[in-house]
Order: sequence, then structure tokens, then C-alpha cells
Amino acid sequence: MSLAAWVAAHGYATVLGLLMLSSLGLPLPAGLALILAGAAAHSGLLRLELLVPLAILADNIGATILFTGGRLTGWWLLGRLCRMTMDPEHCIFRSADFFYERGPRVLLIARFLPGLNSMAPPLAGSLNMRFLKFWRLDVMGAMLHVCVWTAVGYFASRYIKVVTDALAVVGHVAIGFALLILAGYAALWVFVSLRDRRYRNVNRIAADEVVRRLENPDPSHPIVIADVRSHGYYDPGMLRIKNSIRVEPNRLGAELDALRETLAPACDIYVYCSCVRDATSIRIAHAMETRGTKVHVIEGGLRAWLKAGWPTEPVPAGEVRHLPRFD
Repeated sequence: MSLAAWVAAHGYATVLGLLMLSSLGLPLPAGLALILAGAAAHSGLLRLELLVPLAILADNIGATILFTGGRLTGWWLLGRLCRMTMDPEHCIFRSADFFYERGPRVLLIARFLPGLNSMAPPLAGSLNMRFLKFWRLDVMGAMLHVCVWTAVGYFASRYIKVVTDALAVVGHVAIGFALLILAGYAALWVFVSLRDRRYRNVNRIAADEVVRRLENPDPSHPIVIADVRSHGYYDPGMLRIKNSIRVEPNRLGAELDALRETLAPACDIYVYCSCVRDATSIRIAHAMETRGTKVHVIEGGLRAWLKAGWPTEPVPAGEVRHLPRFD
């Protein structure tokens, strides 16, 4: 099969597939695919009047699926999308703050903002945006996204080398780009691991050992369990370890001063979060120890505690900042 025939037969499917997967949150080069498709359309290998509406449709379908998932699952889907980050809670809070502060119109430009492109649709669902309003704004955003990148490729086609080969290998480019992202992510993990070597002396303790100490208290060493999760949005019914107190990690100095005034010096303090690798707990424990307060990190955080079935309680209403609603 000739190259032109191959592009005619598979070019649309390749570009639309990349757009669909990218709009579902996968780290694929949708913009690059549209630029190459625009260049191919300029050369006559693809029909622009067919490419653009199909690309808009593919872009919108993926976003609509995420919107529906956000409406139905809320926090769960946002957590899955942020799971690959170092601190999933911070990822959710930062995206939600950005989205809510700027309003629904952020959907018009979300596809141009790395990270927010896959977070905006489920956030819109979680914030109870009306479907028709979301769909209208998202279609406009998809039109802007597709038209901008396709136009770049179309009008700059003479500057793109080997246009006829570019679209044929776009799948390989996508794979290479994804591998590059994975390599970068692995490098980031290595960097974080090396950086976190300073935390290697932080005391860690299993959840069942904490429960054992609670069941057999030592009067000379009262136990305090502190919730150090990033303060922000909580789903209704959010739980915490029973009788734990709140320590706000973003203003640790003031929190420690307050703790010193209310807690006996001999208190044993145990902190927990819900981050990957107990990232927030370890950081807070290290900071508290540098200020002279001995702290233990509950390994696995709240997830380990819940999995073991140990006692929990609802987060007090005064400490809950619910997701805002676009009713």
C-alpha cells in the first residue's frame, strides 16, 4: 500500500483515537497529532472539512465521559486522575481552586493547560454543573482546541519536514512521547527518593501497633493522633481516625505553638495522611522533629487504618470545606 493510501485509510482513526484517549486523561500528544493532521490536510492527504468536526466530536466525547464520571463518583475519580502525582490531595485541591475561582468558562481554555485538561470535566461534574451548560462550553473549548492546532499545522505545513511521513508515524511519535513522559516520571520519583533521604530517620509505626498502645495506655505518655491531610474539599461522610485532632500542614508553625500550649511534653504524637508513600505525614513529622517535637508516622495513613477496620468518626462539620456547587 502506498503512503498516501495508508494515510487516507488510517489517518483519521489515528488522530481521532489520540484525541479521544488524551481527553480521557492519558498523557498523549493530542496537540501534535492535530498539527500533523493540519499539515497533511494542506497537502491533500486529509479533508479538512471532515477532519475538524470529527476531531471536535472525539475531543468532546472523552470530556463528556469524564464529566459523567465526576458527577457520579466525585472525589473517587478525581483521586484516580491525580494518583500518579506525588500528592494526590494537593493535585485535587489546586485544580479545584483554579477551576472554581475562574468559573465554568475555564472549560474554554482547559485543554491548553497541562494537568487541568483532564481535571476540568470531572471537576465540573463534581461541582454539579448542569449538563447542557457543560456540554456547550466544552464543545466551544474543543472547537478552539482543534481549530488552533489544526490551523497551526495547516498554515505552517511548509515548515514541517516530510509532511507525508509525519502522519504515518504519528502513532510512533505518540508512543515515544508517552515513553518520554514515563521516563520523566521515573526520573522524578528517583529525584524525590533522593531528596527524601533526609526523612529516613523519621519514626514510622504500623496502624495495629498504634491500636495496641491505645488499648494499653501508658499514663505517663498520653497519646495524641493528628490528622495532617491537606485541608480542603471533603466529600460528605468523610472519615478520620477516631478522636484524632486537626493539624493544618500549611500553617505548621502556628499549629505547633498551639499544640505546645495544650499538650503535655510527654505526649506521644502520631500523624497520618492519605498521600502516596505518606508524603505529607513524613514531611510534617520531620518539620515537627526539627522543632523539638517527637512524632511517629502511621504507615499507610488513613487507608491502612480503614483497611484494618479500626475505629473512625466523621470529620467534624467545622473542619469540612465542601466542594462548591454550580447549581
